[in-house]
Amino acid sequence: MAKAAEKAARSSVWLDGKAHRRRGGGQPSGLDRDRIIEVTVRLLDAEGLAKFSMRRLAGELNVTAMSVYWYVDTKDDLLELALDAAMGEMALPDPEAADADWRDQMRALAREYRTLLVRHPWVSALVGTFLNIGPNNLAFSRVVQRVMRRTGLPAKRLTSGISAVFQFVYGYGTLEGHLSTRSAAAGMTMDEYFQDAVSTVTEAPQAADVMAESQKLMEARGGDTVAEMLERDFEFALELLIAGIEAMVAREGGASGGVDASREAEAPGEGEASREEEPSREAEAPGES
Repeated sequence: MAKAAEKAARSSVWLDGKAHRRRGGGQPSGLDRDRIIEVTVRLLDAEGLAKFSMRRLAGELNVTAMSVYWYVDTKDDLLELALDAAMGEMALPDPEAADADWRDQMRALAREYRTLLVRHPWVSALVGTFLNIGPNNLAFSRVVQRVMRRTGLPAKRLTSGISAVFQFVYGYGTLEGHLSTRSAAAGMTMDEYFQDAVSTVTEAPQAADVMAESQKLMEARGGDTVAEMLERDFEFALELLIAGIEAMVAREGGASGGVDASREAEAPGEGEASREEEPSREAEAPGES
C-alpha cells in the first residue's frame, strides 16, 4: 500500500515522459495535441471540471474518443497538460531587470494569479491535485521565488513569505471564481446574485445580528458594484501583506543578514538535482490548497 501511495503521489505526465509522446501508427483525424488542449480548456471554462469527460471532448472535436487517446494516455494526463497551458497565460515580470522593485513585481504576480483563478475556476481544484511541474508552472514558481528573495527576508522565512502572499491569492481567487460561476449558473450578474443572496440570508433570524454588522462594514468599505468591492478588498489585503513583509525584513532581515540578491541565479530550486528529487516543493508553494 505504501508503494502504491508513493507512486500515486509522484505520478505526473511530466515525470512519466508522456508530455510530448504520441502512440505509434498513423495520425488520426488531423488532430494535434495543442488543439486538444485548447478545446479542453474551453470546455472546462464553459462546463466545469465535474462535467468534463473524454467522450464530451471527443464530441466537441468531432472525433472518436480513441482518436484523443492517441495523444494522451489518460484523462488525468490531459487535465495536467491543460493546467500547465492555463498557467502559461500569466505575464511574468523579469526579476533580473536592473530597475526591478520587488514590491511592484509581487503585486504584478499576485494580480496575474488572481486573474487566472477567476478566468479558469477549475484551475484551483487541479493545482492541489498534481505535482505542478510543467514548464509554465515551474516558470511561475521560479519567478515567485526570485522576487521573494529580493525582499531581504532571511532564507528561513522565504517559503513563509511565499505562502502568505500566494495562498491568500489562491483563496481569494478561488472564492471569487466560485461567485462568478454560481451567478452565471443562476443566470444573474454578480451584483444581482449578491443582492439576492444578501436578501435571502437577511431573512434568517439566526443571521440577523451578523448581517446587520456586515452591512455596516460593507457600507464603510464603499464601492457601487461587487467587482469594485472585490477589487478594493484584494488590493488593500495585498498591500497589508507587502507592508508585513517590509516589517518582518526590518525585524528579522538585519539580524539574520537577509538573502543576498546576487545569489538569485542559484535559486530556481537550489539546483536541478533537488527539483528532480522533490519536484512538488518548488511548484506547489504559490497555490497550495
